[in-house]
Parts: sequence; C-alpha cells; structure tokens
Amino acid sequence: MSTVSRRALLGGAGALAIGAVAGCSSGTDGATTTAGGTTGADPASAASQHLPFYGPHQAGVTAQHQPQSLMAAFDVVGADRDELRATFQTLTEESARLMGGEPYPERDPSYPPLHTGHVGNPAPPADLSIVVSVGASLFDDRFGLADRRPIELRQMPFLANDRLDPARSHGDLLVTIASTSQDMNLFALRQLMRATRSTLTLHWMLDGFTRRTEAEPGGAGVRNLMGFVDGTVNPDVTATTELDELVWVGAGDGEPAWAVGGTYQVVRTIRMRVEFWDRVRLSEQEALIGRRKSDGAPLDGARELDEPDFAADPDGDVTPLSAHIRLANPRTPEVAGQRILRRGFSYSRGFDGAGQLDQGLQFVSYQRSIDRQFMPIIERLDGEPLEEYLLPEGGGFFFVLPGVADEGRSFGDGLFS
Repeated sequence: MSTVSRRALLGGAGALAIGAVAGCSSGTDGATTTAGGTTGADPASAASQHLPFYGPHQAGVTAQHQPQSLMAAFDVVGADRDELRATFQTLTEESARLMGGEPYPERDPSYPPLHTGHVGNPAPPADLSIVVSVGASLFDDRFGLADRRPIELRQMPFLANDRLDPARSHGDLLVTIASTSQDMNLFALRQLMRATRSTLTLHWMLDGFTRRTEAEPGGAGVRNLMGFVDGTVNPDVTATTELDELVWVGAGDGEPAWAVGGTYQVVRTIRMRVEFWDRVRLSEQEALIGRRKSDGAPLDGARELDEPDFAADPDGDVTPLSAHIRLANPRTPEVAGQRILRRGFSYSRGFDGAGQLDQGLQFVSYQRSIDRQFMPIIERLDGEPLEEYLLPEGGGFFFVLPGVADEGRSFGDGLFS
C-alpha cells in the first residue's frame, strides 16, 4: 500500500478511527452519503431550541452535535486595532441575536431589509451555535497583538504527505456555525457577513452534515463516509472536571490571561478516496480500522463500547499492530491525557476534473493543548496503511475565544485590555 499522510489519516478515516474506533479521541463526526452536503435530519425537530450565548465558554464547543455544520474562515482587511475590536463587538452582538432568536426590526421598504428573510423573522429555534476562533496570523504586526498570542497557536504545518491548498487553509478568524438546518447556517453566515463586510473577507468555506443512526446506549450512532461508526469515545461534555482537564485552557497553563476559558481548535479537511475504498475487501477494511463495520465493535469484542484488550494480543493476531485504533490509542496509561473532543462533519463538494468524487471529513477537535494532546496522536499514526485512502487538503490551527460573560462584554475583549 502506498502511504499518504498521518495527518490525512487523522483527519479522514483517521478521524474515523481516532474517534469512533480509537477511544483515544473521538467525536460525533459526520457520516452519511448525501451528495449535496445536506442530510436527512429534520430541520423542524421538536427538540430544537435556542442555545445560550452568554457564559464562560462558547456553547457550540460542547453542545449536542447538530446535523448541519458550516465553517467560514475570514481575513481581516483594511482595519486597524480599533476597527478590529469593533469587528469583534459586532460579531458578538450579531451572534447573540442569532443564537437568541431575536427578530430583526423591519424598516422603510426603500432600504434593503435587515435580514435575508429566507428562514422567517424571527428565525425558528434550530439549536443554532456560533463559535468564533482566531488564527495565528491575527497576531502578526498589523494590530499590535503579537505578545498576546496563545503560546501553542501557530500556522498548521505540512505533515507527511499533506497536500494543503493555501486557498483552503488558515485564516485570521474562523466562524463555526451548526444547527438543525442548512438554511439556518446560511442565514447566520449571511447576517454575520453583512454586518462585518467592511473589515472581513472570506478566505475559505466548507459545509457538511452529520446524521445520527441507531446505536447502543452510549454509542456514537454516527458513521462517516467510509461506512464505519465514528465517535465512540469522546470526553463527557457534561462532566466539568473532565472538560477542565482536557478541553479548556486553565489559569495555570502559562497562557495569556485573556485566553483562560478558551480552547485550541484543530481543523483538517480530509478528502477520502472513496472510489478506491469501495473496492477494498471488507476483511481488509476492518483490519485497517480495527473494528467491525457492521456494529463498530473492536475486532476482539462483541459490542461497540467494548474496550479492546491489546495486552492480550501482543502480536496483533486479532487486531493488527498497524490498525488505526491501535496506533491512535494504544490503551496505555501514558496516553490517557491525550484524549480530544471531536466535533467534525462529513462533506461532499461534487467531483474533480478526473471525475472522482470530492468527499470526505472535516475533522474538528478541541483540546487544552495541541502539543500535548493532538500532536502525539498524529505522530503515532504517521505512515499507517489507512493513509492510502486519505488526503488532507486544508484546515488550520485556531484558538476558540473564551465565552462572553454577559451583555456588557464582547468576544476577545480581554485580548485588547
């Protein structure tokens, strides 16, 4: 087998395995086979609600995984420090209005309306979340913020066989929008863009989907586009202690004071070579991943949530030594602190010039430390056989701003203090 990239792996099926399959890190990542980036979730779900905007952390990081997601990276143009601060204030006000479901005022019809109108006014509850993050480039010499940069925030490097496209990578700001409806995500994006059009321009954008299926209690209930259950073992988003340990930056981490309560965000756009994968024998697919395709159980287990016993299989007779779940999470005490919170989604962008489907996984993870949690996982995955079917093409490293405590505050206000 040829080797593509450890990062490719982590992102694509790696996302698959690192999450669903590897209990080392995981998340409810996207999984269906919809051609247009929309999937069979009911946008008018009776369970939909308005998520809280104000709080110590941005709610979208730990909210229940919504079926539709959209990421948009922006560059800051033609702005000085004061204008950048005003842009954050505008993003705060608009995000609070959108997540709270507040109606937009109507105005004289001789002027453009203040809202798009395509989801109604007010917009219906849709579990809408908006997460605002910053990239390393925001801390260059344009705004006098170089000494405020989070210590591990840097431009995501090329790893192994990455094919990162600059047009699909990095950015000054990243906005992650998720809800029950693609319409709602597009509405939120357009409202945010019209409010910040004088200072923000789009750098890249990707939308996609996550469809939950039947699963055993506590299981992931999600399959990615390779057909495997994805996201079996994620940190418990209701456990404050666990999130403080694995996700949120703390006061003793050596970070700038303003960054406490934020989290590092890793984004990997991983294209899957689905036509090739679909021609691989089932037995080989399962050996590459380390789990059964039918129910997500480890190869030495009976159920999805069974813990693989690698110590009882030292030679890899049951679970190959090169299986993704074994490399990503060896199930040793040394890797227990390397778990990450995964919230990726599947995507479909039509086809390329060779007639090959452009489908894959937008790998998204949140962690307290890139260097102590994310990078060790990637390094173990370097050169794994699964990489043959994955190609990382974009994404970046970002830092999720701490939450907005109350109406008198704004995104990043501590950054400018």
